[in-house]
Amino acid sequence: MIYVTRKEHFNAAHRLFNPAWSDEKNQEVFGPCANNNWHGHNFELIVTVKGKPDPDTGFVIDLKVLGDLVKEKVVDKVDHKNLNLDVDFMQGKMASCEIFVMEIWNILAPAIQEVSPGSSLHYIKLVETPKNFVEYYGE
Repeated sequence: MIYVTRKEHFNAAHRLFNPAWSDEKNQEVFGPCANNNWHGHNFELIVTVKGKPDPDTGFVIDLKVLGDLVKEKVVDKVDHKNLNLDVDFMQGKMASCEIFVMEIWNILAPAIQEVSPGSSLHYIKLVETPKNFVEYYGE
């Protein structure tokens, strides 16, 4: 099994808050991430696809195709946006990195299988800050 990886960057704002809680409870749980005026990050999105190389091309997936797919399906929808307000697939959801990465998986997994039937999405890493990141394997 071969694993190929593509990295993309985007900037986005969000706010962590639970509308069922008081402002005080949100502040207590989420701290500055509950700021009423949002806060932003320079995200890195790392997408790994697994498969066996195609005998004709030698590719598991064409990395240009993967890059274009990630940009079209995710980056173009979230870059310089507010995840809570502007991103259709995050509407009504907690804008935590954990939920965000699962939603990205739900978009990319079928799209990758469509463009490269012999491969599958293996792993996504979403880096929020140099100290904070989440990893998801679709489980």
